[in-house]
Amino acid sequence: MKITIKETQNPTILKFEFPDFITQNENFEYKNIDEAKNSPLAQQLFYLPFVKTVYISGNFIAIERFSIVEWNDVQDAVAEQIENYVSGGGIIIMPNENPSQKKPISVYGETTPNPASLKFVVNIALTKTAAEFKTIDEASPSPLAIELFKFHYIKEIFIAENYISITKYDSISWEEITLELRTFIKQYIENGGIVLDESKITDDVKQEKQQIKNFDNLDTTSQQIINILEEYVKPAVAADGGNILFDSYDETEKRVKVVLQGACNGCPSSTFTLKSGIENMLKDMLNDKDIVVEAVNG
Repeated sequence: MKITIKETQNPTILKFEFPDFITQNENFEYKNIDEAKNSPLAQQLFYLPFVKTVYISGNFIAIERFSIVEWNDVQDAVAEQIENYVSGGGIIIMPNENPSQKKPISVYGETTPNPASLKFVVNIALTKTAAEFKTIDEASPSPLAIELFKFHYIKEIFIAENYISITKYDSISWEEITLELRTFIKQYIENGGIVLDESKITDDVKQEKQQIKNFDNLDTTSQQIINILEEYVKPAVAADGGNILFDSYDETEKRVKVVLQGACNGCPSSTFTLKSGIENMLKDMLNDKDIVVEAVNG
């Protein structure tokens, strides 16, 4: 068995991925050795003095470190320790004797290329349909977004898969509000609060673009562009807390219009990403040097 080391957007958190799933629809977060009573492996990891938090979910163990070390100095040793433990028959998670017991929710913040946006990653799936809200009036499909907008410093909210991207106003720093938001989101979800009612966003114009309902009726080039965006671009921007939607393609002007959401919307580096990244990719993959990409947010 070989552990794969993966970086995250949070420099203090590192993922140690297994080739197979180690939990089945369960997620665990441990802040200390006492909380880790049902995970002998997590207990062992807490003997390492730099381990702050241990997350176990799906096919990975994520570890948050204290600042006394850098990951480059210890990550290989940690991966080897996990490999040796599991190869020797060590137990990762003890069987749950009380299946009805409420599972703890973990939430951690990841920085994004947009200094005004932070990505709050949750250890469970939140939605299959991404949604963006710029005001509390738009947020009726999301009771969580409505509650978040009550924090005066929140400007925009984007919810997708297993994370929530929050864009703040410039009047306050992330250092002042990150813990407050992380704690609120964690407690809201643990208490059974509704994150997003997907049935209420089906008529939204942006959601129609998200689902590409008229894909079969589009011209061949538009279909190719959508496929490229879905396969190559969306995963990258999702990692940065954002999303990209196909808007239109003008065959005469060779102009591709896209909608940027979440942390990508308003990001200082978005113009560079559009021109040097997405535009060049489409030119190469479609073999058309005249293609131009622009964002049509608003």
